[in-house]
Amino acid sequence: MRLPRKSSMTNRADFARVKKTGQAKPGRFVILSTLADPELGTLRTGFITTKRCGKAHDRNLLRRRFRALVQAHAPAFVEKARFLVTIARPGAAEATFAELEADWLRQARRLGLLPKNDASP
Repeated sequence: MRLPRKSSMTNRADFARVKKTGQAKPGRFVILSTLADPELGTLRTGFITTKRCGKAHDRNLLRRRFRALVQAHAPAFVEKARFLVTIARPGAAEATFAELEADWLRQARRLGLLPKNDASP
């Protein structure tokens, strides 16, 4: 299942705005950045996988895994009108999906994106 096109961040200015004025929490495998924007109707997501993360097939795998994480956990977000940027760190390509998911969820909780009583891993 694909993320809808309207949920993707494609404008370079949006990425820059999230970096400049948003909140970011680094983890072992990912850096999660977010910026609330009441004008947005839905969650807008973007993924950054640089060449330092690995070869092209590794970066594509990371983007597929990040999309799966957003599809699985974004419906539980407290506030959906926001930008969300997931940045892969070097070494993320060697991590298992479970390790990536645990790290991503940890950073999402630290940013206050998920409810406090959420029992998922």
